[in-house]
Amino acid sequence: MENTTDPYPSDFKSGFVAIAGASNVGKSTLLNRVLGEKISITSQKPQTTRNRILGVLHRPEAQLVFLDTPGIHTANNAFNIRIVDVALSALKDVDIILVVADASNPDPPSEQILVKNLKKRKKPVVLALNKIDLLKKPMLLKIIDIWATLYFFEAIVPVSAKFGTQVDTLVEAMEAILPCGPPFFPVEAITDMPERFIAAEMIREKIFRFTGQEIPYSTAVTVNSFTETNRGRLVKIDAHINVERDSQKGIIIGKNGRKLKKIGEEARKEIERMVGTRVFLKLLVRVQKNWSKDTKALRRFGY
Repeated sequence: MENTTDPYPSDFKSGFVAIAGASNVGKSTLLNRVLGEKISITSQKPQTTRNRILGVLHRPEAQLVFLDTPGIHTANNAFNIRIVDVALSALKDVDIILVVADASNPDPPSEQILVKNLKKRKKPVVLALNKIDLLKKPMLLKIIDIWATLYFFEAIVPVSAKFGTQVDTLVEAMEAILPCGPPFFPVEAITDMPERFIAAEMIREKIFRFTGQEIPYSTAVTVNSFTETNRGRLVKIDAHINVERDSQKGIIIGKNGRKLKKIGEEARKEIERMVGTRVFLKLLVRVQKNWSKDTKALRRFGY
């Protein structure tokens, strides 16, 4: 007899999907597009994502829980080794692995590392060939053939995360191979990340956007306080931008503080959209000598 008290049918599907791929292939952009909400930061610079970001997609007959992971690359220091470890460890306990590749700009070394790890996991794998808006169909067909020889994929779906092309088709392909089971998260949940973490990420995104090649990789953002005041009508945030050298501090602050002001203004707008109320954001830049090589500092900054 069917249990009429259960709001979910017996054939409801749910599961975890790890998003994996090389740096700068559009994994975070794709996750934001799938969810219709921005929870994972993006930039044109590689290795923007440093932590595992969880996002929940609610469908009429399924719930997909995505894990956005850092880009897989050849790591050469303690910090980058930790980042790659985070990405590869996310592949262990999921139901589906979603590989995202840049169809317009292949990265063979990183792709080889990824394929090698896929063969160890023995999980269903779906391939999203992203950025198809940047190349013509004959070249895309060649790239599909190349990937098809590297690994057996449950589905290969060309997409454009930037424009949303075939993203629905990609989601349908993953939903089709999800196991049956009840949802893991309530219908109003879109992520398990606390607002203060996302706020720190939004600040870090603006550092990536408004500073040069070296600076973003030498910064870590910590939120020291995140408090609601005035009966929830104002959120006050006190955050530190941690850099490794005095020269980097000067670059982030900029002439007459203009660069830091720009970072703060743009981050505040993003955070206000997230929390739905006014935000007062205070930023302080401080030097933490060689923090990316310091194991204790890496733990303190959440890596």
